[in-house]
Amino acid sequence: MADEVKNYITPGGYKRLQDELARLWKEERPPVVNTVAWAAANGDRSENGDYIYGKKRLREIDRRIRYLSKSLDKAVVVDNAGKGLTQVRFGATVTIEYESGQARELTIVGVDEIDNGDARISWRAPLARALLGAKVGDVVTLRAPKGDERIEVVEVRYETLG
Repeated sequence: MADEVKNYITPGGYKRLQDELARLWKEERPPVVNTVAWAAANGDRSENGDYIYGKKRLREIDRRIRYLSKSLDKAVVVDNAGKGLTQVRFGATVTIEYESGQARELTIVGVDEIDNGDARISWRAPLARALLGAKVGDVVTLRAPKGDERIEVVEVRYETLG
């Protein structure tokens, strides 16, 4: 992530990252370290499956720990819940309707919080960028590869994201 780009995150997203970091340090890493130490004590490491797999898993855990630590250090927590905002801003849950009549609800969150199954999209995504600043009743244009698409903002609300 470029240093000039802010790592905006919701309070709920920040807590989820903190919880994952704590879980990795306290629950996942210690047993892997113990397994690697035990396997290393068994002698020849070149054909020792426990040692080889354990070292690989330990690198994966440590890589994730480094990523989470950097993300949390650079995070800028933005909490728009309870501010009475009527425009689409960071953290908004927005109901939109496409020209086809299909409705969709999505929440605009930070890049570390995106989840397609939960309809959480990054504030940097083209759809979010098209919606930012819009109010209920506004029709925005999403520039897509298949052509421009008009989308109506049906509802905007801010809730505490868990």
